Amino acid sequence: MSVLIPLSPADVADRLKRGDAVLVDIREPDEAARERIAQATSAPLSAFEAAHLELQPGREVVFMCRTGNRTGVNCDRLASRVLGDAYVLEGGLEAWKAAGLPTVVNRKAPLELMRQVQMAAGALVLLGVALGLWVHPAFWALAAFVGAGLFVAGATGFCGMARLLAVMPWNRPAARTA
Repeated sequence: MSVLIPLSPADVADRLKRGDAVLVDIREPDEAARERIAQATSAPLSAFEAAHLELQPGREVVFMCRTGNRTGVNCDRLASRVLGDAYVLEGGLEAWKAAGLPTVVNRKAPLELMRQVQMAAGALVLLGVALGLWVHPAFWALAAFVGAGLFVAGATGFCGMARLLAVMPWNRPAARTA
């Protein structure tokens, strides 16, 4: 099993400033559209093997995600693309921001799709429970339906709500303005 060597945000920033490293962001495009580290190269995990990484001899490769969890779970897959040692930005983008390092933020970009799913599912469950309490108990079926959908999404990897939200006008690439 390969291990990604953890580096602190300050360490990564220093290596980037010196030109000693390339930072590879494995988050999905909808995540990176909202906030990213300016020097990072995007290589989404969903299409990682097909990504064209400009890996130059003598430059270290540092992988990053939002919190460091995805890079840790996929360390073998990530490290296999690198000759020699591979590194991870410890704590990911969240640690980078906590260290006071700059990010590029686009508030016009929609929230990440999974956050939208969480918000919509939570709102529907709360609505179903509230309507079940105050209007009619049959509305509890709404909360049960959403719960069943979340279970199916976790068990199969297919999330109908995510598919539905992905085609909403605010999530269409043509509707985005940078």
